[in-house]
Amino acid sequence: MLFSFYYTEKIAVIMQNKSPIMQNIQNIENDYRVSATNAMIEGNYIVPGIMGRMINKTKSYVNMKAFGIFNEYYLIFDDIKPEISMEDNKDKIIKEGNKQKKSIAFLIESGNEVIKKYFKDNNIPASLLITEETYQNNNYFEQINNDKNKYQNVESLLNKNNQNTNICYVKNIKKDLCIKEQKYLVEETFEINGNNIAEIKSKIESGVIILVKKTTTVDNLKLLIKEINFKGLQIISLSTLIEEKIDNI
Repeated sequence: MLFSFYYTEKIAVIMQNKSPIMQNIQNIENDYRVSATNAMIEGNYIVPGIMGRMINKTKSYVNMKAFGIFNEYYLIFDDIKPEISMEDNKDKIIKEGNKQKKSIAFLIESGNEVIKKYFKDNNIPASLLITEETYQNNNYFEQINNDKNKYQNVESLLNKNNQNTNICYVKNIKKDLCIKEQKYLVEETFEINGNNIAEIKSKIESGVIILVKKTTTVDNLKLLIKEINFKGLQIISLSTLIEEKIDNI
């Protein structure tokens, strides 16, 4: 019986490979293959890598066979994990995202409602450092646990509502706790406050993580966002910036 199953499976694979649909998939698979980019480690810091991708030939074949025709629209892909990945180096601190993403992320310090309103009113993604007292369900912002006294309470709230990004801001939360909890260790590339806008504008580049201090004014924030747009960079959430998947490869 085992031999029969094995033989049947081998025949099915042979027939599949002879199919014009599968042959077309095999002819284009190298055109769609994208190599992964390794994460870069320097001392205690890491810049996340970028996943590659390849065609899943079997799933693509089954998908197209249902329609009886080869069509690249129905291709199905698998991710290729980098050989050096942040997933295997969670004891390293992420201070910037991968420059291939052509994006930046904002991390907002709690305490400035005017700044938060500006982000929300202008539909700009950002991540908010929160405590148990400032946590809100259905918040516009991605929420990052920043409560060193009631850390586990905030974790429970985030987990309960499926909002946990598993990002640990190591400037405030002890690194050992973050590592124990298998979090992504993050700190800002630089911060913006009420006095350093001219200096920061010149440092804007893909991958940076900008901490918006509560002393920041909306006028300064507007100038910074104008510079970001001028440089053709996208503003995305912190979790999206540091993840190793990329949508447009």
